[in-house]
Amino acid sequence: MRPITITLLLCLCAAFAGAQEKGYAVAKTFKIGSPGGWDYIAVGPHGKLYVSHGTQVNILDAKTGDSAGVIPNTTGVHGIAFDESARKGYTSNGRLNNVTVFDLKTFAVLGQIATGQNPDAIMYDPYSKTIITCNGRSHDLTVIDAAKGAVVATIPLDGKPETAVSDNMGKIYVNIEDKNKITVVDIRSNKTIADWPLGGESPTGLAIDTKTKRLFAGCDKQLVVMDATTGTVVTKLPIGNGCDGVGFDEREGLVFASCGEGTLSIIRELDAASFRTLENVPTRRSARTIAVDSRTHAVYLPFADTEPAAAGERPKVIPGTFGVLVVSPK
Repeated sequence: MRPITITLLLCLCAAFAGAQEKGYAVAKTFKIGSPGGWDYIAVGPHGKLYVSHGTQVNILDAKTGDSAGVIPNTTGVHGIAFDESARKGYTSNGRLNNVTVFDLKTFAVLGQIATGQNPDAIMYDPYSKTIITCNGRSHDLTVIDAAKGAVVATIPLDGKPETAVSDNMGKIYVNIEDKNKITVVDIRSNKTIADWPLGGESPTGLAIDTKTKRLFAGCDKQLVVMDATTGTVVTKLPIGNGCDGVGFDEREGLVFASCGEGTLSIIRELDAASFRTLENVPTRRSARTIAVDSRTHAVYLPFADTEPAAAGERPKVIPGTFGVLVVSPK
């Protein structure tokens, strides 16, 4: 084949690849009228969106934003997790030091389970069939047997756990926010087995690609990509300021970092060793947490307008401004 033909083919391939990157933009906004702060948001089964909101969890239709229900009495709620096989959902209630269990079909509350102090992020591990809470004040993990609805272990940590993810093969990875590291837990023995420095400050959001064995940790103005088998830092990429959430769309190979300054950083995983920043989508200031729906490729970001605050103080939410941004491919 002639060199000019090869060059032409390469140019065409590059143009085709570029055409596939359509970009993302805010497509709609779901308004939620009730008062209160917020933390995590989660995409649940049956096309529902679960939004933590002060003393309750608001349940929305993920397509229309219409209200579908409420999980009440979850004071200080942080996160929501799901055991779809058992048709149960779970909320981590930071000020109550417990987990609320609810029915995924009727949304009826089934009970509460005591945890460590200030349960923050919460997850379901399909390997061990357990619910795990990251307890910020008591610096430990609470492990709950999903079938029995009972605590089976408390795993001590040497710092503040922020977020945890599973490799679905027996290991849990935990961002330790005040130690700038990831702690690895063997969920079979309920013991920590490794500590891996991130080389980034204040890790918050965490996601995993279980196929390439890569961890994505949202730190202060950078996303740290780490090998989940060795703890080696693969690369670091710049993101916006105030990241509090990281999501991964496994079907598209896209990593999303939601940043409270008002941007959504989007990074493509080309392969296990190569990553490319695609864009920083303008969102809204305070839109710092995230949920990604790999089925529809929509990204959800809760936000609210806030009053000016003094240095070191958390800004107050302006009543009636809370909602969820829906960011979708153009």
